[in-house]
Amino acid sequence: MSLTIAVMGSGSWGTAFAQILADNSHNHQVRIWGRNKETINELATYHTNSKFHPGFVLPEKITATTDPAIALSGADVVVLAVPAQTLRDNLKSWGALIPKQAIVVSLLKGFERGTHARMSEVIAEELDIDAGHIAVVTGPNLAGEIIKREPAAVVIACRKEENAVELQDAFATPYFRPYTSVDVVGCEVAGTIKNVMALAVGMASGLGMGDNTKATVITRGLAETTRLGVELGADPMTFAGLAGMGDLVATCSSPLSRNRSFGERLGRGLGLSQAQSETKTTAEGVSSAAAVLDLAREHGVDMPIVEAVVDVVVNGMPPKEVVRRLMSRTTRSEH
Repeated sequence: MSLTIAVMGSGSWGTAFAQILADNSHNHQVRIWGRNKETINELATYHTNSKFHPGFVLPEKITATTDPAIALSGADVVVLAVPAQTLRDNLKSWGALIPKQAIVVSLLKGFERGTHARMSEVIAEELDIDAGHIAVVTGPNLAGEIIKREPAAVVIACRKEENAVELQDAFATPYFRPYTSVDVVGCEVAGTIKNVMALAVGMASGLGMGDNTKATVITRGLAETTRLGVELGADPMTFAGLAGMGDLVATCSSPLSRNRSFGERLGRGLGLSQAQSETKTTAEGVSSAAAVLDLAREHGVDMPIVEAVVDVVVNGMPPKEVVRRLMSRTTRSEH
C-alpha cells in the first residue's frame, strides 16, 4: 500500500532513510522537512545533500520543504530524525500538525537530559498518543553505507505488533531488511548506550590501543547495557540481536561512526570543542552519557565504562587516566 511519509529532519540519517522509503516497491510519497534553507533548496532542486552525502543523488520522487505544515499534511507515517536533545522542542513547535491517525517512528538514539526519558516517552508525552502508535527503528545502520544501498538489517519495535508489521512492509527494500519486535524499551536502551560505548572504543583507538582492548570494551559494554536494560524492563534477548550486539559492533568498529570518530579525537588529545568541530555531525553519545549514568545510579546498576566516558566528556579527565583507572578495578567473576 502506498503511503504518505514525512521525514522530519534533513541530516545524515534522515536523508538516507528517505532514500530507503523512496526505494520501497509501494511507491510512497516521501517528503523531507528541515530548518536549513540551503540544504532544503539543494534537496528540492538537485536531489542531493552535499553536506552529509556528497556525490549521491536521491530519487526524484522525494520532495523537500522548510514548512512543517506542508511536510506533515495528510501523512500516514511521520519519521522523526532530529537530534535527540531537540526532540521535545521540535514537537512543541510542530507536533500539533501531525495527523492523529499517523504512526510516529523514531530514528533517535538518546535519553533526554534532565528527565532521562526515552525518546518514545517524550513522543507520547508531547503528542498525547497511545504507545502502540509509536515505533522505534534501530540496528546496525550507518547512514554512509545505507546511502550506497549496501545490505543492512533493522529492528522496528512497537508495542502494537501489527503496526510494526505494517511498517516492516513499508520500509523493506532489496538492500534494507526490517525485523519486528515489541521490546521498545530494550531497543531504545541499546540504541542509546551503544553511542556511549563507541566513544570509549574511539578513545582507546586514539590512545593507540589494539583490538584486544576494543573487544574488551565492546563485550563489557554489552554487559553494562544489558544490566540496565533488564532493570528497566527490557527482554535480555534484545541485547543479543540486531538492536543490541549488531548496532554496538557497527557503531564501535566503523570509521563512519561519528561517536567512534569523536572518541578517537578525544583519545588523540583534542578538547571537546575541537573534536566537535572536526566531527561536524552530532555525536549523540556525548549528550546522552550523563543521562545514562544518572539513570544507572538511580536504579543501582554498575556501569564503569559509562562512568569513565562521563569523566572525560563532562568532567574533563584525560582519557589515558580514565583507561588506567578502569583496568585497575577489582577483579571478579565475569557473570
